[in-house]
Amino acid sequence: MRLFGQLVKLNLRTKFVAPISAMVIVSILIVSGYLLQRQSDSFRRELETNGETMIKMLAINAESGVLFESSYELEELLQVLAPFETVVFAVITNLEGDVLSQTGSYDIDSDQWSLAEVPQSDEGKLQDVHHVIDRSGREILVMMAPVMTQKETISRENLGITSGLNQSISYTYTPKLIGYIALGLSMENVNQSIASAREAVIMLSILVVITTIIMVTFIVNAVAKPVTELVEVTDQISRGDLSRKVEINQRDEIGHLARTFNVMIESLKQSRDEIEEYNRNLEEKIIERTQQLEAAQAQLIQSEKMSAIGQLAAGVAHELNNPLGGILGYAQFTLEKLHKHCDDTATTKDIESYIRYVSDIEMQARRCKTIVQNLLKFSRSSRTAEFEPVDLNKAIEETVSFVEHQLHMNQIDLEVALAPDLPRIQGNTSQLQQVFTNLIINAMHASEPGSVIRIVSRYSPAVGEFGGAVELLFLDHGHGVSKENLKKIFEPFYTTKEVGKGTGLGLSVSYGIIREHGGEILVSSEAGEGSTFTVILPVQKTPLHSDKTRESQPDQRA
Repeated sequence: MRLFGQLVKLNLRTKFVAPISAMVIVSILIVSGYLLQRQSDSFRRELETNGETMIKMLAINAESGVLFESSYELEELLQVLAPFETVVFAVITNLEGDVLSQTGSYDIDSDQWSLAEVPQSDEGKLQDVHHVIDRSGREILVMMAPVMTQKETISRENLGITSGLNQSISYTYTPKLIGYIALGLSMENVNQSIASAREAVIMLSILVVITTIIMVTFIVNAVAKPVTELVEVTDQISRGDLSRKVEINQRDEIGHLARTFNVMIESLKQSRDEIEEYNRNLEEKIIERTQQLEAAQAQLIQSEKMSAIGQLAAGVAHELNNPLGGILGYAQFTLEKLHKHCDDTATTKDIESYIRYVSDIEMQARRCKTIVQNLLKFSRSSRTAEFEPVDLNKAIEETVSFVEHQLHMNQIDLEVALAPDLPRIQGNTSQLQQVFTNLIINAMHASEPGSVIRIVSRYSPAVGEFGGAVELLFLDHGHGVSKENLKKIFEPFYTTKEVGKGTGLGLSVSYGIIREHGGEILVSSEAGEGSTFTVILPVQKTPLHSDKTRESQPDQRA
């Protein structure tokens, strides 16, 4: 497994060259070893065959010499072996082991071979073959064969046969062992031939291995080179570079793959260009749609303002009517007094009265001016919200100034409990007043005559990473909202009011405004027991600049 793991990490060339070369080397080693062994065995068998032939011829021709123990005849017989370089020695003995004739010499340890250990056989066959090492280090092949003769015998059944009959019937011949011949052949030439053959096989094997590796490497390179080029181009494609193509001009499967790969690159390049063009168009469309959404949201906020202004119009008209009537009356009365008492008879008391009348006129005029300014400020439209330090207590007081008369007309009391010294926040006063107006009007619509609406402001100081926030609570004792509808109240066009009393956009727009200020609106309500809306605005909070879309529903408080 470890070898397989290492093989997996190699490159393509090595994966091909290494296993193929290893298989070739192993195959050549096996074949070379087998052929060398066969050649060696062939050399040895040839020597043994030659020795067996010579010793058999000697055994046949040495019959009379051994039978008569004629050393002269045997010596002449052994002289025949002189031309043969492989013959080390030859010894002829009788049955008792006495040497009758010998040529050459030998010095062999008795534990390897000895003339005393002669084979006992009369079959006339080769009896023993030894591979021995003499004391000089030569390897010698020792072969031994019996010397046989023919013994004539006549059986008793044939003793009475007369002459003139077939003589072969009267005599029988039986073989008889009369001695031994030992022949020693040198293995030097055979070993030299085997060594030469081994060197030739080794050199041939090395040559074949080198040639095979070179050929395999060349073939693998021819296959791996285009594959490597494909890999390089693939790496460039993975990095997004589609400019390079595969330059392979082959008519095989790899060439077909290269052509198909180039077609794929062209297709990818075309697709990428189309996608980039689509992205550019999409970005332009997104920018255009975003601008349209921003304009629509601004119009939506302005329309909600106009809806609230419409509801306040009657109260504002009545509110302005009273101070204007007072102004008119005091102005007429002052004019009348001035006409009647324009002489020098006017007393100090009259002058004080005139001053008081004119002061009342000024006070009532300022009141009208404040109401109109607040109403105009509230109705002002702005495409982009400009953030500045805002005093929330003052913003609530200005909001109350143009909604309190409408509350009085509906017989609803308003209690305001504002915490002193609230820190200023970054925001847009007009938009925040729109939120406060929506919450107060919603509370008024949900409340019965004679009930009370409370507005409370308080400060949550900084703790750790929390930088502090201002909380504004709007509490009513109206009909409330059921739990199943509580999660829907910030959805656009959702309303629980009667037809004609609301568009369902007030809380949705308010939610978006507070989100742009980096805050949140929380609501807790129970059916029949009223509702509490909590506006949380962070202190020194950087406002969110987004596409002015609501991301998610706010957290709810049970």
